[in-house]
Amino acid sequence: MKFTDLGLNESLLKAIKDQGYTTPTPIQAQAIPVVIEGRDVLAAAQTGTGKTAGFTLPLLERLSQTKPQMKKKQIRVLVLTPTRELAAQVADSVKTYGKYMSYRSTVIFGGVGINPQMATLRKGVDIVIATPGRLLDIASQDGIDFSALECLVLDEADRMLDMGFIHDIKKLMALMPKKRQTLLFSATFSKEIKALASGLLKDPVLVEVARENSTSGQISQVVHHVDKGRKRELLAQLIKAGDWKQVLVFTRTKHGANRLCKQLEEYSGIKAAAIHGNKSQGARTKALADFKAGNVRVLVATDIAARGIDIDQLPHVVNFELPNVPEDYVHRIGRTGRAGMKGEAVSLVCIDEHELLRAIERFTKSSIKKVDIEAFRPDPSIKAEPIQNGRGGGQKRGGGGNRTNKNKRNASNSGNKKKPNTSSTEENKTQNSRKKKSKNPHAEKIGSNLQAKLDKLDKKSNNNTRRK
Repeated sequence: MKFTDLGLNESLLKAIKDQGYTTPTPIQAQAIPVVIEGRDVLAAAQTGTGKTAGFTLPLLERLSQTKPQMKKKQIRVLVLTPTRELAAQVADSVKTYGKYMSYRSTVIFGGVGINPQMATLRKGVDIVIATPGRLLDIASQDGIDFSALECLVLDEADRMLDMGFIHDIKKLMALMPKKRQTLLFSATFSKEIKALASGLLKDPVLVEVARENSTSGQISQVVHHVDKGRKRELLAQLIKAGDWKQVLVFTRTKHGANRLCKQLEEYSGIKAAAIHGNKSQGARTKALADFKAGNVRVLVATDIAARGIDIDQLPHVVNFELPNVPEDYVHRIGRTGRAGMKGEAVSLVCIDEHELLRAIERFTKSSIKKVDIEAFRPDPSIKAEPIQNGRGGGQKRGGGGNRTNKNKRNASNSGNKKKPNTSSTEENKTQNSRKKKSKNPHAEKIGSNLQAKLDKLDKKSNNNTRRK
């Protein structure tokens, strides 16, 4: 199948050709035709599968088919994303593929001035790509009109649930027309995503490219057991001995990311930069640009801040600390091995993290190769300590303290109707929402028709897994 077979107009095909593409990815081949038809879609696709073009291309096609008279502040398409970086990535995709078309788009997120964003909306915009918090703030100031909305896209919906955006999303949806097209893209088909879909989608087409617990076969995975206090030393040796030019490193906390950057530069002479929610938008943009340009060898990131980082041919991902949630492991290593390229994912695992490693292996239904490095064999006398508040066990100073306070503040304010506080970043929307997700009011009323489709899809996926 080629892009010319998918019902896209000549302007879009020309833009696709400019990018050097002729054949759609599986997610694009499945999603583009049904989106053009106007159907609701529930799609599970890992990062790096081409899912962004899977919805931007057909939405641009649909926009080209009609030219309604729009009033000020009205929009036709809204794409919601969990992070600023992902919003910017989607906005770039819209510009790239729509460059030969006549339309107006803008990207809206926190961390920058709100007044220019509202001024742009007043002039009239067809497509808005936004993070929920800032958009809700603008909506509360009557800065946007959803009455003409034709399509809503929730990109990386699983992460938006994790970050506690569900309440903001519901408030925004209450302002939207019920007659609209809705597309929900997620890396997983978790129970929470199914429950969310039941309340949003009408007889959706189900698309699944990779199972929720699968990792790309293009990625070689390895675990090095090492004492917690020697992780930085081992990381530096791996980078230098392997002559790694570009490495994305994950930590659990913002404080841990800052500390690792400082230590790599001071003790190992390795240029590093951190990207997380406490960094200004300018600092995050510069860090990512320096990393892509090769001016910085190591980019240290938290899970949420890394969403939307799109780097071609990224060769190495390192889990300096394992994530507390197995799904995040799949998201992390999905940054490498993209678009058919080979990648390497290395996890530095201390004794505190053995149970986390077992949970990841159970989730992915695979055993990760373990390679001991003689000079860094763990001290058998060290006992495991519990991992709490997102920090590695035994850390006396970690990045969890500020988040705990913010979670308490968010919890106490969840019932009031004050305008959102845009001085806080999208990342600080509380990770404690993981514990609250089971309280989703939609969880008890999944429509029988949709549930039957989901059950059938799960059964088919499980059969495929057994055949493998």
